[in-house]
Amino acid sequence: MRVIVVDDQELMRRGLTMLLGTESGVTVVGEAGNGQEALAVIEATDPDIVLTDARMPIMDGVELTAAVREAYPGLPVVILTTFDDDELVHRAIAAGAAGFLLKDAATEELIVGMRLALKGGLVIDPKVARSALARRREPEPDTDAVDPFAALTPAEQAVARLVATGATNGEIADVLVLAEGTVKNHVSALLRKRDQRDRTSLALLLARALR
Repeated sequence: MRVIVVDDQELMRRGLTMLLGTESGVTVVGEAGNGQEALAVIEATDPDIVLTDARMPIMDGVELTAAVREAYPGLPVVILTTFDDDELVHRAIAAGAAGFLLKDAATEELIVGMRLALKGGLVIDPKVARSALARRREPEPDTDAVDPFAALTPAEQAVARLVATGATNGEIADVLVLAEGTVKNHVSALLRKRDQRDRTSLALLLARALR
């Protein structure tokens, strides 16, 4: 797994690079101090995954995520932060982030999260998920007709992104730390809101929107 590490704090960046360097099968192929620098490093190193801080000058982690999604749609971005910020989580998921983890996560959790992100999963730290998934977003009728993710709650958006990958209810429950019944309820709500007859058509609709 080829990784680039992005953080404006050099001490944190170097520390994370050293930590990842001790893990079997993980190679840090580049570092950057902000999102703008990261785009150049991505172009030069062709990583498998990007691990970035959320809050940085010039271009932050969410802006980097959006730029990567546009220029390198198959490259997952996992955002790291010390902040348990519901709005930041929402922005990161909306931008297409593959993961949102706290910097105090154990190394094993970080590696497992990165590997899951590489497989197309959405990884959210349980402490963040319990808070962020409880929020409800106001509907956005102006964009609902063209954006299948519009007017969805943060929880529904998180489930929708995993439905688009073909994940089962059980797999989604494991990733988002939810009961399988809760996931089933969210999928039913998605089918109703997106006016789809079955899960396959729903997944295709959502997958097209994520391209």
